[in-house]
Amino acid sequence: MEEPLQKLLEQVMLFIPRASMCLFIFLLFWSATAVFTKIVRRICQRSHFRKDILVLMERTARIVLLTFGAITALGTAGVNVSALVTGLGLTGFAIGFAFKDILSNLLAGILIIIFAPFQLNDHIFVAGFEGIVAQIDLRYTTLRAEGKKVLIPNSTLFTNAITVIGT
Repeated sequence: MEEPLQKLLEQVMLFIPRASMCLFIFLLFWSATAVFTKIVRRICQRSHFRKDILVLMERTARIVLLTFGAITALGTAGVNVSALVTGLGLTGFAIGFAFKDILSNLLAGILIIIFAPFQLNDHIFVAGFEGIVAQIDLRYTTLRAEGKKVLIPNSTLFTNAITVIGT
């Protein structure tokens, strides 16, 4: 009985430095994410980027850095990350297929933000909807019309003709 307990204690003592290093690496990436986000924000503000592009860049940088940090930390802890990355790739494919409409809206939202066919407070007509652009998000564009709020999926805006009536 004493021998298995001794082996368990040895394994725990060997794992503690790995777990500490794993946590340290993840916290390092977490901090780097905060610093990188502030740097991107300052550069974009000095370059007079639009706010929606700034938000998109910050979110993308945060997700990429935290994902890379988590995978690096798990690799340090002894987890087989090649199998994890392969599994994430297959899972990403399955999720992408299942959520193709959502991803379509997301990608269309990114392209609308980048190419800016219309701006906030523009009066537009698209796919039978007319109103003033109140918000442009990654998934929907919100129009205000006659006391109503209309949410139009960005894929609809991207695939249909848009008439900008005025500002």
